[in-house]
Amino acid sequence: MNLATYVHDLSPFLIRFGEGFGVRWYGIAYVASFFIGYLLFVRLARMGYSDIPPSKVGDFITMTALFGVIVGGRLGYVLFYRLDDYLHDPISILKLNQGGMSSHGGILGIFLFTLIYAHRQKVSWTNLGDNLVCVAPVGLFLVRCANFINGELYGRVTSVPWAMKFPLELVERPSAEAMRLFPAGDLRAAMVEKAYADPAFRQQVAPFLETRHPSQFYEAFFEGVVLFSILWFLRTRFRFPNGVLTGTFFILYALFRIGCEIFREPDAPLAGPFTRGQFLSLFMIIIGVIFLIVSFRRQEFPRPPEAQKA
Repeated sequence: MNLATYVHDLSPFLIRFGEGFGVRWYGIAYVASFFIGYLLFVRLARMGYSDIPPSKVGDFITMTALFGVIVGGRLGYVLFYRLDDYLHDPISILKLNQGGMSSHGGILGIFLFTLIYAHRQKVSWTNLGDNLVCVAPVGLFLVRCANFINGELYGRVTSVPWAMKFPLELVERPSAEAMRLFPAGDLRAAMVEKAYADPAFRQQVAPFLETRHPSQFYEAFFEGVVLFSILWFLRTRFRFPNGVLTGTFFILYALFRIGCEIFREPDAPLAGPFTRGQFLSLFMIIIGVIFLIVSFRRQEFPRPPEAQKA
């Protein structure tokens, strides 16, 4: 099959109970991310890489998921991408079923939450971070795959053989001809939904869609598969001071994000020559370098298992 003729037709719901309500793949991606992250973190703890014992990992991951990933990701999306919209309708911040999460916001949320947790539990903050960044790419991979299933955060226009068409473009970036043929009310209400459910209608709108990079897969591969492979290898094959892997994550994630955003359609106003994601990633590189410098100077390592409290 020539992918350039493929019009995205995947439903965002695994199970649907009514109009706009059901079990979404996006939510499943987050739940699966937390569960797999828990299993991997426990394994690292049993291998002696964690300052918290396996018995405390479950509570730590649960609180990190809630206060770091979900709260941080949502607030990051509001602040970095849609601040004006939410200032006009503040209550919509709570409407998580409508989507809207920021990976940069989630990283910042985890950054702050683990700092508080480490202080209260009297463990190394950078040790917590080193283990979290080793398992975090699993979540990045699954969420990017969910972005593809949702047909959102698609790529720029291209003619590569694997390019695809995404019906959500009719709502977000409709051409003048599409706007003339399909009334605005329909565009914002049922256009994409009908394209998913009705193959004939999907083919009807196909000529009004551009062929685009499936950039969600690019990000899933580099931010997920490649980043996880590198960090897991470094964690389990070498003995680095606490904080080195956290710094490495910040730098590599930022570089991968900057590179992948070249192929992704900007979803917010540009910051000079950079997309919003690229601009925020530049600060991550600076933070990562600081982590590396401080970590190699301090030379603190994970506590041995016998020194931990069960």
